[in-house]
Amino acid sequence: MHNERRALIMALLAVLCWSTVATAFKLALEVLTPSWLLAFAVCTSWLFLSGLLLWKQQWSNAVRDFRQHWRAYLRQALINPVCYYLILFEAYDLLPAQQAQAINYTWAITMSLLAVPLLGQRLFPRDLLALLLAYLGVLVIATKGNLLGLEFDSVSGVALALFSTLLWALYWILNTRAARQGEQSDATTSLWGSFMLAVPMLLVIALLRDGVPTLGWQAVGTGLYVGLFEMGITFVMWQTAMNLTRRTAAISSLIFLSPFLSLIFISQILGEAVHSATLIGLLLIMAGLAVQKLGGKAEATTAGRSE
Repeated sequence: MHNERRALIMALLAVLCWSTVATAFKLALEVLTPSWLLAFAVCTSWLFLSGLLLWKQQWSNAVRDFRQHWRAYLRQALINPVCYYLILFEAYDLLPAQQAQAINYTWAITMSLLAVPLLGQRLFPRDLLALLLAYLGVLVIATKGNLLGLEFDSVSGVALALFSTLLWALYWILNTRAARQGEQSDATTSLWGSFMLAVPMLLVIALLRDGVPTLGWQAVGTGLYVGLFEMGITFVMWQTAMNLTRRTAAISSLIFLSPFLSLIFISQILGEAVHSATLIGLLLIMAGLAVQKLGGKAEATTAGRSE
């Protein structure tokens, strides 16, 4: 049944949680390598999703679905969480949080580009305007407003952040195509199956790259937090909001609050002074997303989430 008040509450809670994760990433990366942060977070999220499936009495269906479509889940796991989050966390390790989280919001624009060759969709003039605005915003943020000087805090960090948007967009496009072909079940089951395959891969990668970590309260706490509020509980809250509302476009628009709330947490908790260029660039990116949304791309831009 539809319940607009509950949908609004769930969506706002999800947006609030997602607004904190950029700060959590930076706090976690002070004491964990990107590989170990991802391994802990994915283990936490998979355990949460397993408990959710058991509680909803969907475990047997999930296992049966996994046996039928494990190849598709393996492909998904390699893209998300393995490659996507490893690259994203490396970008956060190299860049100020305000830059990394703002650049990450361009993934919806990247999706519209990838949808042309992969889904056979067309690019319209409005899409090109959205593209121009969003990537101009990225350039403003990355150069701190010095567009002519083209001086970056970290060229590698910016490149990794942009590449992560390509992987995230590719993940959702492949999910869309798989759903059309009947290769996967609901979103929770799909995420559970791909994360189950990702857990052993990530543990091996972390051990080979970084050895056995030294764990303190900050490492454990931030690892659990990222797993629950970036990949687990928040995903369920957002999906619940989408299921409860008749006003999908209005509810999905709340995600535009997230990057600005995130800057508040970044400045107050991490102590990063928010650069004026970050605000200008972020406004350009949000303008690009708004143009794309008005152009009828709301369904694509709300398929997943941003950090």
